[in-house]
Amino acid sequence: MCGIVGYTGTEPAVPVLLDGLARLEYRGYDSSGVALERGSRIDVVCETGKVARLAEALGVGGGAHEAACGIGHTRWATHGRPTQANAHPHTSCDGAVALVHNGIIENFAELRRELEAAGHAFRSDTDSEVIAHLVEESLVSLACVDAADDALADAEGRRTPHDGTAALAQGRPSILARAVHAAASRLIGSYAIAVVSTADPGVIVGMRKDSPLVAGLAADGAYLASDAIALIDHTRDVVIVEDGQLIELGATTLALFDASGSCLAPLEPSPVHIDWDAELTEKGGYSDFMLKEIHEQPRVIRDTLAGRLVGDSVHLDELALTREELNLLDRVYIIACGTSYHAGLIAKNLIETWAQLPCEVEVASEFRYRNPIVTPTTLVVAVSQSGETADTLAAMRDARIKGARVFGITNVVGSSVARESDGVIYTKANKEIAVASTKSFLGQVVSLTLVAMMLAQTRGKLTAGQVRLLFSELADTAEKVEAVLADATSVEAAAEACKDARSALFVGRGMGSAVACEGALKLKEISYLHAEAYPAGEMKHGPIALIDEGFPVIAIATMSPTYDKVLSNLQECKARGAKVIAIATEGDDEIARHADHVIAVPSVRDAFSAIVASVPLQLFARAIAVLRGCDVDQPRNLAKSVTVE
Repeated sequence: MCGIVGYTGTEPAVPVLLDGLARLEYRGYDSSGVALERGSRIDVVCETGKVARLAEALGVGGGAHEAACGIGHTRWATHGRPTQANAHPHTSCDGAVALVHNGIIENFAELRRELEAAGHAFRSDTDSEVIAHLVEESLVSLACVDAADDALADAEGRRTPHDGTAALAQGRPSILARAVHAAASRLIGSYAIAVVSTADPGVIVGMRKDSPLVAGLAADGAYLASDAIALIDHTRDVVIVEDGQLIELGATTLALFDASGSCLAPLEPSPVHIDWDAELTEKGGYSDFMLKEIHEQPRVIRDTLAGRLVGDSVHLDELALTREELNLLDRVYIIACGTSYHAGLIAKNLIETWAQLPCEVEVASEFRYRNPIVTPTTLVVAVSQSGETADTLAAMRDARIKGARVFGITNVVGSSVARESDGVIYTKANKEIAVASTKSFLGQVVSLTLVAMMLAQTRGKLTAGQVRLLFSELADTAEKVEAVLADATSVEAAAEACKDARSALFVGRGMGSAVACEGALKLKEISYLHAEAYPAGEMKHGPIALIDEGFPVIAIATMSPTYDKVLSNLQECKARGAKVIAIATEGDDEIARHADHVIAVPSVRDAFSAIVASVPLQLFARAIAVLRGCDVDQPRNLAKSVTVE
């Protein structure tokens, strides 16, 4: 969940590292730091808090700005509190090695005891520091081996250079690369690491296992990062480092190696072109990224649907399943976490209603630790905004072992979910910066709706005419969302009425129940106001005990087959003094009798109600967070991409 960036080249490293860290701050912002390699020494500067504090500290760094090789890190704390001592980069005892790490080293305690017994002194409480000391140990061992080889080579009248630049020019791994490889062989867990050392000036070595890492080469140098967004101002052609691979960067070189065996084997890098619009990652006049991204949702809907209806058929050729294989499917699992899980709950209704296929939605962290019924006739749909969610990836891999076909829905081109699926839909949300997902959520809902339509049509449950009509109405939701965004007056009034609450209850039925889950999560994430979501029919089975005078109940009460039932539940709440906020369909005059605040949304088919009803809940959560003085883009304790368990 942490952010990694590295640069080696002809320009000063500090501006490159700070810019990259600022772009990666969504991955963690407990602390940040840089290590600047200057030939015979490495300067390390760390600060707690956000990257801006690190920038201030480096503003008076003087000679540190001369360094043209360095690595940086922005941290989401796992092992050890967010203190300056626990901030990355971590260094070896002699200061000749500096390292940044994203992931979790599961056997760090055992390794630390071993290293301390060998005389290593630790400065932090993190699991990551053990890697720096392991690299130091490996460098010492390899230096002895190389010295013996050099002595033999001298005796035989030949000489092989061991410095990193010369080795890279000859396509061979440097001593630092070999040391990192040797150190990684001792690690159990997940990692993306970047290392610099005075043993190989001007060289950065990166390696990964279950955590993302990408690299790129430009005219002014080579770049490394945990997300391509840190590189797009410098190069759009990036090399995605796969599990078990090591990458070595020089000022004008980039070498990739298979590190899965006992030695490093050269590989041919295959760059992937990134076509994100970098300008879309800036705020564009909005006060925060979350508000900007909420307002980008109509575009996301349109872009995700573009080209998906060919004639009278939903076109998902990425699925890579034949009509016969689709007809043999007898079960669908949607596996996801957090907001993506809620998108799956919405899709379950559509898949079972339209395609008449049993569909289960499971939290990926639970799916992977039980024994679900998965066969070759099971379709597993993995949903992840980043495409790097650790639990979702692990669940996908388990399903594949059992023979299931796996389909991915993600926002990130070239991500692990995309690469490890039999097919993938990209949600076309562009980069999402705010930690609380909004536009990616709607992109996922729309993508899953397409999957449901395609399954239904292929299995003969929807006619071509029905598909054409449904697709047209789905496309119209972009305009409906624009109408919601055009006037947020009622949302702001409801937020003002609820800002001082200590807890809130979100309720709904059918589609509304799934939307309630997402609404409650958004409120918790960014305002720190406790919230729960319940199917409205469950009110009398416990939750109604929470309600007293002024207690906020947020109800999704759009027109649906269960509308009258929801009204009855709201009457029960009002009778006990609840403050009711209702998301209701425009033109509904009855709802005002049962609610203190009504937030109207345009009329849509119930199947698409989640799309329009979720948007005012996003605005509602954001408005309360702003009123409570919270950072809506970077809420405490959270990070955008959960790449560890």
